[in-house]
Amino acid sequence: MSVKYKRVILKISGEALSGSAGYGIDFGTVNLIADQIKEVKEMGIQIGIVIGGGNIWRGREGIGMDRTTADHMGMLATVINSLALQDALERRGVETRVQTAIEMRQIAEPYIRRRAIRHLEKGRVVIFAAGTGNPFFSTDTTASLRAAEIDAEVILLAKKVDGVYDKDPMKFKDAIKFDKLSYLDVLNKGLGVMDSTATSLCMDNNIPIIVFNLTVPGNIKNVIMGQKIGTIVKEG
Repeated sequence: MSVKYKRVILKISGEALSGSAGYGIDFGTVNLIADQIKEVKEMGIQIGIVIGGGNIWRGREGIGMDRTTADHMGMLATVINSLALQDALERRGVETRVQTAIEMRQIAEPYIRRRAIRHLEKGRVVIFAAGTGNPFFSTDTTASLRAAEIDAEVILLAKKVDGVYDKDPMKFKDAIKFDKLSYLDVLNKGLGVMDSTATSLCMDNNIPIIVFNLTVPGNIKNVIMGQKIGTIVKEG
């Protein structure tokens, strides 16, 4: 069984964990995601995961709040999501480590690049929580940064839609899907794949991004096997 990618960053939005409820953590959804990750892990793939926190809190929702405080709250939301996914994975026998960019040693390891790479080499799944540890940076930027740091071959951007469209396919039936895009296409057209900081970081380090539908069972495996699913963003 040939695979196209051996070390990947899987970026999961916080909203993806909320299922149909749209808020909080839907454990049925978390379990389905954990099943897919286990399937890929058993193929020998090294997996780092970054999870958003939008199902619990978004920094920009803190109207009137100090932005730094609001962003720190968002970082803590990502830790809650990371612990939930770690629990689901370990109940399936998948050895998992959570590393946080803000130290909280009683519940997770601090983020140390060399240790993270060593975990991956030993076959453990590593979940990178608490964003970059800095306000004003999104979890998309965290995914780009961690991908560059651990030499990941690709970022798998898991969404509730099956790729990138010229407009919201949930609202517009005539939305057109793109099969492939360049980084500059994403930036110039404002397509909202990732924020501009995250996209630029991927462009500077030549890290491809594949946007795909997480809700279809087996899709993570299919992407890693090189099947043409979703939208790929890469150089040129």
